[in-house]
Amino acid sequence: MAQPIQKITLSAARDIPFNKLVLSQQNVRRIKAGVSIEDLAKDIAYRGLLLSLNVRAEVDGEGNETGIYRIPAGGRRYRALELLVSQKRLAKTAGVPCIVSKGETLEAEDSLAENLHRVQLHPLEQFRAFQTLREQGLGEEEIAARFLVSVATVKQRLRLASVSPRLLDLYASDEMTLEQIMAFSIATDHVRQEQVWDTVSRAHVKDAYYIRRLLTETAIRASDRRAVYVGVDAYEAAGGVVMRDLFEQDEGGWLQDPALLEQLVIEKLRTDAAALKATEGWKWVEAAFDFPYGHATGLRRFYGEQAEMTGEELARYDALKAEYDKLDGSYAQAKDYSEETEKRLDELETALDGLCERPCVFNPADVARGGVFISLSANGDLKVERGFVRPDDEPIVVADDDNTNGSAALCVGGISVNGKAVASDRFEEEDDTARPLPDRLILDLTAARTIALRNALANDPLMAFIAVLHSFVLKTFYLYGSDSCLELTLQSAKFSLVPGLADTPWAKEIDLRQEAWGQDLPKDQYALWDYLVQLDEVSRQVLFAHCASLSLNATVEPWNKRSRAIAHSDQVARSIGFGMIKAGWTPTVDNYLGRVTKVRILQAVREAKDEQSAQSIDQLKKSDMAREAARLLEGSGWLPDPLRSDNDEASSNEIATAIDPASGDAIADAKDSGQETQVDAAE
Repeated sequence: MAQPIQKITLSAARDIPFNKLVLSQQNVRRIKAGVSIEDLAKDIAYRGLLLSLNVRAEVDGEGNETGIYRIPAGGRRYRALELLVSQKRLAKTAGVPCIVSKGETLEAEDSLAENLHRVQLHPLEQFRAFQTLREQGLGEEEIAARFLVSVATVKQRLRLASVSPRLLDLYASDEMTLEQIMAFSIATDHVRQEQVWDTVSRAHVKDAYYIRRLLTETAIRASDRRAVYVGVDAYEAAGGVVMRDLFEQDEGGWLQDPALLEQLVIEKLRTDAAALKATEGWKWVEAAFDFPYGHATGLRRFYGEQAEMTGEELARYDALKAEYDKLDGSYAQAKDYSEETEKRLDELETALDGLCERPCVFNPADVARGGVFISLSANGDLKVERGFVRPDDEPIVVADDDNTNGSAALCVGGISVNGKAVASDRFEEEDDTARPLPDRLILDLTAARTIALRNALANDPLMAFIAVLHSFVLKTFYLYGSDSCLELTLQSAKFSLVPGLADTPWAKEIDLRQEAWGQDLPKDQYALWDYLVQLDEVSRQVLFAHCASLSLNATVEPWNKRSRAIAHSDQVARSIGFGMIKAGWTPTVDNYLGRVTKVRILQAVREAKDEQSAQSIDQLKKSDMAREAARLLEGSGWLPDPLRSDNDEASSNEIATAIDPASGDAIADAKDSGQETQVDAAE
């Protein structure tokens, strides 16, 4: 016979005066977490007490109720009510909704059960609840105020609720993570979101950063130099849309209309070029996003001179310098840090730099025939290169063989020596007239002088160095670079077809060095010799190294392998301890990974990392694989074969040892094995 089902009786609910309630010492919650007592009090004051307190009647030793009720569950709500009472916002005798337990279980058991059986609201339900409130007319600020959260938090929740319903359903069924949903929220196109998820779900890489990358692969970062140059506000004013990530640092977001941005950049460059040409008077101004490395080849470069300081500016400079030196000297002896002193020193240094860094003034005649290149620098500022003259715009110069007085010598029917005409060696009958010397005799005499001068120069290493340097500088910095008695050739290979070369740190350093020497060298090439003689030894060597370096060419061309020259470049590299790892080269999508096959990409990852890393990306499309490989290879010291050298091998081993010191023996073995392989190949 079946046993009858025993009916349960729920504990009664009562309103108990606040001053009759006390906290139970059996409450299991001891650690502060979640909403603060102050915020909870504000919420109760706004919408009332939504949950009753769980209480038990207190009894004396004989089992009689004392009229006091202990609270084993609901302590935080009680403290919030207590705060409201202390603020005079709630009466001490106000009735508090309570569930009075019959006492059939332990107090600690009641407290534990209430907290264990409580289920937190699913994040998706919170997102949708905020969305419902907004649809019912509440603004973001009002929602934030009512639920005591920041406006940014409300915006984040509303953005998450705008993700594709299909993806939200996957998240609700735990097939996606919250981080993935957060990544999808940067885009508003549901179709695109679902396309990216279909791609990601089939790949090994499902991380949030990869989702963001796929969603933004056709957009342009707001930190891109083009966006910085135009300005995001101008882009949006023209109708452009910006994607924002509310959960990660997005550096201003992503611009979704590259074509519009390109158009705005071109228009602004044209406007800036026209303004520069009109205000400064240049004959021509060329504008572009970028110019290829070596774009000024064949053009003469001239430089302006800094304007002299006025008397007032000199006086101000002296006063600022004196104050700076005095303050800096006293601060150097101080023991304590002074924010006020540091700030004043920075102000003085900025003011001094402003007086010293004066704009260059160009000769109006040079400006009338010269031009300017304007482009965009890496940080989005306008890069202005002034002072270039095209060959067609050069003034006509009459050859001058007499450097002593600057006059041109004209010779008809013979040659000129020291400005005097010399006839050929055809003589008429002897007479008392002193005729010009024969050409052949002059050749013989000057040949003898050349040999003697060579010998003398060989015995004066300093002057020999200056003579070579003089020839190099003429060919490097001056239009007419042949006015040297040394028959030397200084050529510089051009790389105008290599993309991105001008943006490398090495090219920028070379350009800065060229610019600095161009400012210091005399404007008149005939004054160059005296300038070099008077120059200090260290500066001469630095200038010599700069000019000589511009002729170095270690390029392997398809039509000219130049094996011996390349071997010599390796000798030079070894002698100066040069390697591409130390120089800072790293494989990127643009310089290597995006230009080779997938097999090469996987080979690079396998060599630099391990087989597992290669397998993690082997199912990706080539463009995605290249980007992931660039991330994996960062800091690994890996180089492609054309860039490897002995110095790079040592640097790579140092990097690997630093990453995993325990693998030192294996690294050494691999290095020895590599050397043996090279020897075998050579044999």
